[in-house]
Amino acid sequence: MSNEDPKTSSQYNAQPAPAIKVRSLENRFGEHVVHESLDLDLLSGEILGVVGGSGTGKSVLLRSIVGLKRPDGGSIEVLGTNLSELSDKERSQVERRFGVLFQQGALFSSLNLQENVALPLIEHAKLAREDAERIARVKLSLVGLEPEAALQYPDSLSGGMIKRAALARALALDPDILFLDEPTAGLDPIGAAAFDQLLVTLRDALGFSVFLVTHDLDTLYAACDRVAVLSQKRVLVVDTIGNVAQTDDEWIQDYFHGPRGRAAEQSAATFSTSKPKE
Repeated sequence: MSNEDPKTSSQYNAQPAPAIKVRSLENRFGEHVVHESLDLDLLSGEILGVVGGSGTGKSVLLRSIVGLKRPDGGSIEVLGTNLSELSDKERSQVERRFGVLFQQGALFSSLNLQENVALPLIEHAKLAREDAERIARVKLSLVGLEPEAALQYPDSLSGGMIKRAALARALALDPDILFLDEPTAGLDPIGAAAFDQLLVTLRDALGFSVFLVTHDLDTLYAACDRVAVLSQKRVLVVDTIGNVAQTDDEWIQDYFHGPRGRAAEQSAATFSTSKPKE
């Protein structure tokens, strides 16, 4: 979302309960403390961008929420359920409501795209292969891939096609929450912009919430409703991008007001004013 149409904090307070509520989170690796007393909400239906300098634990936070790393303290509540209070079976059922897209796509190289997307439908939804592959073709179409792409293998695809195929797989089980780890990394500016627009279009159409770890300023301006900045082992600030960019912090000022930040803001403003009025 551009700076032209900010959502105020009071508007967000009127929203339904958060899709994710993180409170007093702690993550450590031996003596190294990554997160301490970290609080963060992902609001229902929003795209939340998570940024921060190197070593601030952006991906660690994502992995803690999706269950790939057990936190050392604090609580994570997802869709109204405290994950630490669930049995393994109950947690597995909650995690089926997640869709995850990792930075490199993580597609299985020995499977074609149709088979990659069908796999979670077969494994988790227990669908017959024929039904799963039929749905997989629909999901691949949903992310903008042509029908003939279904039978292609990952090693024959461009980076943009791999990201779209991985997104189709993340959407296979119709998730309530989509987790994206650096989704535009490695894409050229045109491909990255197209992915950002696709993400917003799908969120608007399907109504899921998005937790998005990124360093891409263009993505923050083009796709995110709010931005959370990780610093000093916690969330330093979370707000609309216009408000975050005005925060009195050296890293934030360098990040948002350097040459790349100014270019991203200008690009978002130009796109906003060039859109046809409805």
